[in-house]
Amino acid sequence: MSGFLRKADPFWKDAPLVDEREIFTELADKSGSSLFLGRYSLNEVLAVLDKKGFLREARKRFLWPLAFELDSSEHPMQRFRIFLRRPEPENLIVDVKLKECEFGPRRLPGLPALPPVRALAFEWLTLQNPAAKPGEPFHPLPGQNRPGLSMRKRIMDLFTYLGRLTRKDCLLAFPAYFHNAVLFSRYFHFWNPAKEAEVLAVRRTFSHMPFRQLAWVVHLNCLRRADGSVYEWAAEEQVNPLTRPVREYFDSRTWREAVKAGSRGLSFSVDRADFERKAAGVPSLCGGGSILL
Repeated sequence: MSGFLRKADPFWKDAPLVDEREIFTELADKSGSSLFLGRYSLNEVLAVLDKKGFLREARKRFLWPLAFELDSSEHPMQRFRIFLRRPEPENLIVDVKLKECEFGPRRLPGLPALPPVRALAFEWLTLQNPAAKPGEPFHPLPGQNRPGLSMRKRIMDLFTYLGRLTRKDCLLAFPAYFHNAVLFSRYFHFWNPAKEAEVLAVRRTFSHMPFRQLAWVVHLNCLRRADGSVYEWAAEEQVNPLTRPVREYFDSRTWREAVKAGSRGLSFSVDRADFERKAAGVPSLCGGGSILL
């Protein structure tokens, strides 16, 4: 599935296009890999993007016209991309890989048990501004090639709406980078309270350090545990609860106390010599964008 959106298209309107109840119709009769999540046509996807303000925000940022592309070759995983003007790599704005699945939560000692739940899982998410002018100051986080969009709240509102629309119990993510886990911690929590405690302890220990600096320290494996071992980032299930049973798990006294208990005694330090050596090989950390510890 692919398409384009220009000023002449009806989605340019500022007024709501359709009533929320009319956006998705006769879903039971729709199927096939050419549809988003096997249900939704491009027009229906655009209606939701319009309803949640993404199209209006794109116009405000001069990210217009838009082109869209859906790849279902890895079904049930789908890749949905939004581009500026043409579907070319240098024009990428949004790149998301997601699928509907069943999340069978691990049974952790002393914590409430939960049966398998319906999840909307995100394997990959990129948000960037291809319209940024060459030469503009840009100090990337690990994995970034272009400046970000600073639209986390709007994107989360969009995904939450989609999750509820498809009757999911939660949104599920496996943050590839430490900084992703932190940036989305307002919306997601780790299923494992020990992992939640670990991330909170790192942030607390280096609360004086600029976030970008800490992100690179972790990414380059220059963080050390109390015993001197290397702290290496390992992704685990991070969950945004959408229904009461999942929400109650994170609200439970046992989960919250497990997080507190897990953070006690955790301490970290930076191997400065190792960081200086590794940072010298990263162009974005040299010159004007260098990191000073």
